Amino acid sequence: MSRILAIDYGSKRCGIAVTDPMRIIASGLTTVATTELIAFLKKYVSEENVTEIVVGQPKRMNNESSDIEMEIQKKIELLEKEFPEIVIVREDERFTSKMAFQSMIDSGLKKKQRQNKALIDEISATLILQNYMSRK
Repeated sequence: MSRILAIDYGSKRCGIAVTDPMRIIASGLTTVATTELIAFLKKYVSEENVTEIVVGQPKRMNNESSDIEMEIQKKIELLEKEFPEIVIVREDERFTSKMAFQSMIDSGLKKKQRQNKALIDEISATLILQNYMSRK
């Protein structure tokens, strides 16, 4: 089968999560600098069978798009050009950063470890992917 990959997009770095080939479990993969995202995805997609990319859709509480949405739209256009065979979908990512931070507390990570923003982004991407899989 194929994997689904999720991106928690940020202006500095992006959290990446993937499913197993059977699409049962979502796991955090890594965090990459936003400037290196396309290069990372090219390498990953050449090694793994990815048929869907889920990109987090940040929204405000009043359901309006977040300020970073225009930047995300440009990146999605680039993804569609680079990977025309891969379906790009969006998933609401409201509260994923807060839920990621709470899961770090619940798992017993020390305060110093919880300050690792890259880890929060990776966990957020995993939550985006889990939400997408549950909804699907």
